[in-house]
Amino acid sequence: MKDIKAVLFDLDGTLIDTEKYYQRVWPDAVAHFGYTMTKDMALQLRSLGRPFAPAKFREWFGDDFDYDEVRAYRKGLFENLIKEEGLHLKPGAEEILKWLKANNILISTATATDEERTTRYLEKVGLLGYFDKICCATQVKEGKPAPDIYLYAVEQVGVPKEKCIAVEDAPNGVRSASAAGLRTIYIPDTHDDEEEVRGLYYKKLQSLTELNDMLK
Repeated sequence: MKDIKAVLFDLDGTLIDTEKYYQRVWPDAVAHFGYTMTKDMALQLRSLGRPFAPAKFREWFGDDFDYDEVRAYRKGLFENLIKEEGLHLKPGAEEILKWLKANNILISTATATDEERTTRYLEKVGLLGYFDKICCATQVKEGKPAPDIYLYAVEQVGVPKEKCIAVEDAPNGVRSASAAGLRTIYIPDTHDDEEEVRGLYYKKLQSLTELNDMLK
């Protein structure tokens, strides 16, 4: 992979160890409004963006389900959890960003998290300065698993997609990057969805440290 000129990273569960928090707060938020969410349901929400997430909730709970209200409550639970337990990096996160920067390889996010929170979280964990571009699904028409965010990130870094790679931890992200025509590195986080994404990713690794070694 010596021809790589840009790396496009998912955020939650890929660079920052926050996906485990989403798996806790989504069921709690839904329960607050009188619904029940199973573990499998919560797993399906990883990186799922608009319009797909609201549609999924309507499928589960009916047309009266107020997605925006529940999501706003969930965001409050998430922020409280961050205050209580902190934000932590995935193993090898800073090391690979440091190596990419030193080797003049462009770095961008391609995340379902909005720009304000993405910037704030990256600053909080000390990674913001490594990024050349901050690209979020809120800046495009459709979120993951649609390819929009990755196509946008490729455009922003100004590098042909053949010279980019995407790094993802969950099926919806892998589907998004693959649909955009990118070589995708799959690093499972809370759950290994091998059966769902087989054939869509370029390589499956166990950590960002392995990716760093591979790029070197």
